[in-house]
Amino acid sequence: MRNQLYQLSDTDIAFPNPEYALTSPDGLLAVGGDLSVARLSHAYKNGIFPWFSEDEPIMWWSPSERGIVELNDFHISKSLRKHLKKHPVKVTVNNAFAEVIEACCEQRIDTEGTWITNEMIDAYINAHDSNIAHSVEVWQNGELAGGLYGIMQNGVFCGESMFHHQTNCSKLAMWALVNWLKRHGAHFIDCQLENPYLTSLGAKVIPRSEFLTKLNLANAYIPNSTMWQPQELTAIYE
Repeated sequence: MRNQLYQLSDTDIAFPNPEYALTSPDGLLAVGGDLSVARLSHAYKNGIFPWFSEDEPIMWWSPSERGIVELNDFHISKSLRKHLKKHPVKVTVNNAFAEVIEACCEQRIDTEGTWITNEMIDAYINAHDSNIAHSVEVWQNGELAGGLYGIMQNGVFCGESMFHHQTNCSKLAMWALVNWLKRHGAHFIDCQLENPYLTSLGAKVIPRSEFLTKLNLANAYIPNSTMWQPQELTAIYE
């Protein structure tokens, strides 16, 4: 039945139907379980993600409205294009996953607090080692200047967090990601929740039912085996 919070098993990775998530707080579906690679993989394939603070149990969410970026709707400002010409960067994928997630954690702690706990960091590094969590890195003058990470195991990149040490470098990471996904015929980016920053880049909000339908269609997509091999992305902004 709806509006019932589910306690997950420690051994069974199954989740309840996302449509059974609570209305208050919106999207809370279940608590408990663990952050094993198998459970994370199963969660994301079903439109569910973990989000909790250090002093809370593991909580799993599927909000009633979902922020997404359709790849063709991604918006780049003229000022960002001008910035890139003046400050060229190198872009890589999966060259510094641990450094990216740790930088995302540090930036959140400095600004608004973070859900990227040590437990989450370890879990996503394990997911990276299992080839379902990936990072995009932006480098300036040989230094890591920005980046993002998320889960991709089908046609959807499920974004988790991004950071920047230099101006505009998180936007440049997002721009590179969009173009990389387009090159490989991917479907869209799951932003989980809407915020003004993502809206400025073209994100929109759709109902959970529509999101789950789109996700189901994207689950048939299998990423190219070389897509996420550690590499430099050449001509990625063309």
